[in-house]
Order: sequence, then C-alpha cells, then structure tokens
Amino acid sequence: MKARSRSEGEAAPPAYGTAIFICCMVAFVCYFGSYMRLPVVPLYARSLGADTTQVGIINSAFMLMAGLLSLPLGMMSDRLGRKLLASVGLLVLSATSFMLYFSKSPLQLVWIYLLFGIGLAAFGPTMMSIVADFSPTTHLGRSYGWYTTALYTAMSIGPAVGGLVAEKLGFLPLFLIAGMVVFFTFWLVIFLLPSPELSRSGMAKDRKVWATAKDLLKNRPLLGCWLSTLGGCFGLGMFITFFPLHAQNLHIPVGQIGIVFSAQGLSNAILRIPFGHLSDRVAPRRSLLVVIGSLGFVASLAGFALSKNTLHFMLSAMGLGVSMGLAFTSVGALIAEAVPPESRGLAMGGYNTCIYLGMMLSSAIMGSIIPTIGFSNGFLIAALVNFILIFFFHILLRSFSSSTPSSLSIP
Repeated sequence: MKARSRSEGEAAPPAYGTAIFICCMVAFVCYFGSYMRLPVVPLYARSLGADTTQVGIINSAFMLMAGLLSLPLGMMSDRLGRKLLASVGLLVLSATSFMLYFSKSPLQLVWIYLLFGIGLAAFGPTMMSIVADFSPTTHLGRSYGWYTTALYTAMSIGPAVGGLVAEKLGFLPLFLIAGMVVFFTFWLVIFLLPSPELSRSGMAKDRKVWATAKDLLKNRPLLGCWLSTLGGCFGLGMFITFFPLHAQNLHIPVGQIGIVFSAQGLSNAILRIPFGHLSDRVAPRRSLLVVIGSLGFVASLAGFALSKNTLHFMLSAMGLGVSMGLAFTSVGALIAEAVPPESRGLAMGGYNTCIYLGMMLSSAIMGSIIPTIGFSNGFLIAALVNFILIFFFHILLRSFSSSTPSSLSIP
C-alpha cells in the first residue's frame, strides 16, 4: 500500500495495531449484543403463537435482507464514507432490539428481523472494508485473522449469554440489554474509530456507480473469491441446518450434538489468528491456502455423510472449522488485494451477499431434496458443489499473484 501524502497540520493516522484493535473491539461488542437474542427470538415467537413455519420465516427474514442489501450498501460505503454507514447500521441493529421489547405478534417479528438484516448489511461489509483500509498489504492476512476471531468468538458467546439472561430475567429484559449493548457500540464507533483515509480523487463517488460495479464484475480474482465463499457457505448452511437432524436420526444425544457444534466453532475461531499470519508469510500464493482449506472442507462434508457416532462427527466438525479458518481468512485478504481501495465496500458487500445467499440456498435446495435422497447423500452433494466451485476459483486465480513482499514488518 503506497504511503499517502498529508498536509503539515493534518493529524497522523493511528498506529496500525491500535486501529485493528478498535475494529476488533467494535465487531466483538456489536455481534455479541446482536447474537444474544438470536436463540431467544424463536422461543419468544412461539410464546406469541407462532408455529414452526412462522418461526422459520422469522429467522430467514434477516438472512434474506442481509443477502440482498450487502452489495448495494457496501457500494454506498464507498460513496458516503465507511464510518457513517457503520454508525447507521449500528443504530438500526440497536433499534431492532428495542422494537422486539414492544412486539406483540409474529408478523411484527418478521418486519423487525427484516430491519435487522438491513442493519447487518450496513455494518458487516463496511467493517470488513475498514479493516482492509487500515491494514498494510503485508498484514492483510493477520488483520482478518484477528478481526474474524473477534467476530466468531462474539457469535459463539453471545447466544450462550443471551440464553442465560433470558432464563434468569425473561425475554423482554434480554431485548433491552441487547439493545443497550449494541447502542454502546455506536458510541465506540463515534468516539474511538477513526475514519479511514482515502484519497478524495479516488473515491467511487466521483465515478458512476454502475461503471464501478461493471468493472468489478470483470475482475476474475474477485469473482473467484465470491464463488469460493458461496460454496463454503452452502456447505456451512448444510451443517448448521441439517446436521442436528442427521445426528438425531442416528440416536446421538442432544447434548453431544451441541458439543459437536462447539468443536466446529472453536476450531474455526481460534485458528484464524495463526492462519492469518501464515497467509501473510505466503502472500504471493495466498490462493493456494484457499484451495487447500476448501479441499479440507470438501473432505469434512464427506465425513459427515460417512459418520456413524459422536466421535466421527466431532472429527468432521473440527476438520470443517480448521478448513474454514484456513480458507476464509485468506479469501478476505485476497479480496482486499484484488480491488482498489475505493471499491472495497462493494467487493466486501458481494462477499457478505455470498455468505447469506449460500446459506439460504443450502436450506432451500437441500431441504427440498433430502427427504428423497437422505442426509448422507445431501452432505455428499454439498461436498461436490464445493469441489466444483473451488475448481473455478483455481481457474480464475491461477494467474493472480500478490506483489506484496512477505517479509516486511511494521514498526
């Protein structure tokens, strides 16, 4: 990343480490507060008279909206500014928690969760772009390693804490607490998070929006990263949605099913930091790590198809988590390298769209064919989809190589 000129009176930007620490703190607190309510809302919906179908609609509402809007809102962050859009997203996320407190019907929950998806679409891609804006290209891998570790740790801890709070205090106090946590994050962004320094002459607002988007759609490395993300999240959706049912059919106890989920989540989160450092060490061939991780992901999905007991599922889940950590950390860094800084919001928006779209497609498509082919064959099909998409990833990135030297350090 080239050094940027600044006038004598302009304050120097914060140190790299400080900026990334603030980004990690903001992500952790936001996702912790937002995910506190995630396992509780279905129970609250049922208490309001929602049936199983309505609960499914409520839960899918935020994923639908986040998937549809991540790309356009990411593009908007390139035009209006990262900090502004992240702040607006946090206000929307906070407001939805307070709205849950006053909700009285399942239909109201659907509308609230649609707003929840809008908040996630505004916040998620923007923060990933901010991380890249603050990071020298020599440190992109470790930056995303730390950031996604903070994010996934919050996603793991938040639901557990939310469940305990709801058990002790009830649904409505939990919604107020979650809303206050996210609202606190808004003030962290306002007072602590510096605005990324982008050249005004290079900002996307000085160009036609659709011309910028058209240019990126011709970007082969970016398209490859989006495809690999779509495939990975198709497989992840298969695991999240159908593994519990598959395991239950094999008479695995509910408690052990939860342990398998924890094994996947912890191995995914903890290993992202060392994998981020590894990604920076082999920066010119980052795409190789994505291929290796994705092939491990394929093998792990096939492992779920062949598993017969808890130990088998544990090993497959740990393989899934390790593979995701290896592949996805490098995918984030590759996207940041493959596009100009003024277009990162759009690129990261497409990345987040692929995440939500992949999980939704998995639930919709596999849910309709599993009754005919069975869970094992469903996992094998998900593995095949990933194998095909990683082949296209390899084709699209085989001529792409980062020019970043891998041995530079930052004072």
